[in-house]
Amino acid sequence: MNYLVTGGAGFIGSALVKKLIDLGNEVTIIDNLSTGFIDNIPNQATFIKSNIQNQSIYDELSNKKFDAIYHIAGQSSGEISFDDPVNDLQTNTQSTLMLLDFAIKNNCKRFLYASSMSVYGDKPDRPISENESCSPKSFYGVGKMASEHYLRIFKEFNINSTALRLFNVYGPGQNMSNLRQGMVSIFLQMALKNKFVLIKGSLSRFRDFIFIDDVVNAFINIENNPNSYNKVYNIGSGKRTEINELIGLFEKLLPFDIDYEVKGNTSGDQHGIYPNINQVLKDINWNPKVSLEHGLAKMINFYI
Repeated sequence: MNYLVTGGAGFIGSALVKKLIDLGNEVTIIDNLSTGFIDNIPNQATFIKSNIQNQSIYDELSNKKFDAIYHIAGQSSGEISFDDPVNDLQTNTQSTLMLLDFAIKNNCKRFLYASSMSVYGDKPDRPISENESCSPKSFYGVGKMASEHYLRIFKEFNINSTALRLFNVYGPGQNMSNLRQGMVSIFLQMALKNKFVLIKGSLSRFRDFIFIDDVVNAFINIENNPNSYNKVYNIGSGKRTEINELIGLFEKLLPFDIDYEVKGNTSGDQHGIYPNINQVLKDINWNPKVSLEHGLAKMINFYI
C-alpha cells in the first residue's frame, strides 16, 4: 500500500509512519518541521518539507497514487491557538480542505483525520460519547470541528473519511521542548529538569490519557475496517484520571522526589473530560492495552 502522511516528523505522525513501514508499506511524508524533527523520519520514507496549505506540493504529488491519506499535521495546542488564530485556521482547517480536494483529484478514497477532544468544550463529569453536542473553547477546537464538517461534506464526493477525536496522547517520542502542549510531556520535562512541576489549574481537573502505541494501532485498524467509513470516534483509554492522580504516579515512578505548585490557568482549557469509547470498541477490532502507570514508566525510562 502507498500512504501519504502529513505531520510525519511529529510525535504521533512519526510513530504511525514507522508502524506503516514496518508493515511493508510505502510512505510519503509532508511536514514543515515547525514542531517535528528530521531525525524522526525513517530513511525508507519519501520526505517533502512544506506546509500542507502550500499548493505547489500538490503539483509535485500529482503523479503519485495513494491508497489512503493520514492527516496528522497541524498546530496542536489549544493555548498556542490564542497567539495566532489565523495560523491555527490555516494549519488545522485550510490544510484539511486542500488535502480533501487533492484526494478527489488523486482518486484516493480513504482519508483519516487526527481530530481532538477539544471539539467538545466543557462537559459534565461523565463519559462523553461522540453524539454529544460540541462547543469548543479554543480556536484550536473550532478548527478541528470545522475540519470534521468538511469531511462530512466530502462524503458526497466519494471520500470515505474517519475522524479520530484523540484524547491526551503521551509516550516516548513526545516533544519535550514544547511546554505549551501535552500535559504529560510538560510535567515530565519540568520534573526531569528542575524536580519541580508548575500545574496550571486545579488538581481536581481530569483527563483521559492514551499511550502512543494504542493510538497508532487505532489509526491502522480503523483505516482497514469499512465499518469506520464516514464516522467519528473517541480515541482514549476510557478512564478518568485527575491531575492529582497523575502527579502521584510521577512521584511513584520517578527515581527522585519532586515538588509542585498549583498556580494560574490556561486559556481555553477544559476543566475535565474523558470519553465513552463504546462505539469504536463495537465497530473496530481495537482495544487500548497500555495502562497509564505502565505507559508512564516506559516514557520516564525512555527520557531518563
